[in-house]
Amino acid sequence: MALLEAKDIRKFYGDFCALDGVSLSVAAGEFVSIIGPNGAGKTTLVNVLTGLATPTTGTVRFKGEEVAGIGPVRLARRGMARSFQLVNIFPGLTAGETIAVAVLSRLGRGRRLWASLARDAEVTASVRDVAELFGLGDKLSRPARTLAQGDKKLLDVASAFALGPEIILLDEPTSGVSTRDKHLIMEVLVGAAKRLGIKAILQIEHDMDIVFGYSDRIVALHQGRVLADTTPAGIRADAQVIATVVGKPLS
Repeated sequence: MALLEAKDIRKFYGDFCALDGVSLSVAAGEFVSIIGPNGAGKTTLVNVLTGLATPTTGTVRFKGEEVAGIGPVRLARRGMARSFQLVNIFPGLTAGETIAVAVLSRLGRGRRLWASLARDAEVTASVRDVAELFGLGDKLSRPARTLAQGDKKLLDVASAFALGPEIILLDEPTSGVSTRDKHLIMEVLVGAAKRLGIKAILQIEHDMDIVFGYSDRIVALHQGRVLADTTPAGIRADAQVIATVVGKPLS
């Protein structure tokens, strides 16, 4: 059974059809990338999958249960988390406090906030463990806004991982960072997922080196429809998909 499954998703904004009959599934153990040109429907699809947007028609099932439109907070409690293309760092918090927000949510202690955080050994240990996995262990006391862009990306992803999800959806996890940092971020991310027992990763990514370097499957979108859903080798072998989605020959 698929861990996450969407069937015949259509999403309209007024008369505009952003998604037109999109279906996909993600099984445990898979790393799936969604690619496509601007306006293809990538972010709309992830918004639907993570409950930020309700599909006009179609179904979304997570672990066999219908979850369309239930919202990201309830989905996080069920085991699905998301990071964003634009880094969602709380500027007034330290890196450690940013991760702690997610840990407190996972432990169901949101109402306590910071009242006894310093005395809560379980929260402190969880924050430290996640930070170490992402190379942020020595930056926990730093204001999040002062981190380098690559570290801000890692902090955003680390906060999503700290929710303890079974599946994580990543929106452009390497955007805005240098080529060297892109591969560092992906190596850290994949290693952390294995260590934390995350079952599957679904990402939107425009960098084809990252897409082909890490994906088990690639879903290519064009004008709100699935143009291809196959292995990296299958995408490489399809000249029409490459021309339509990538716009240039692959190196």
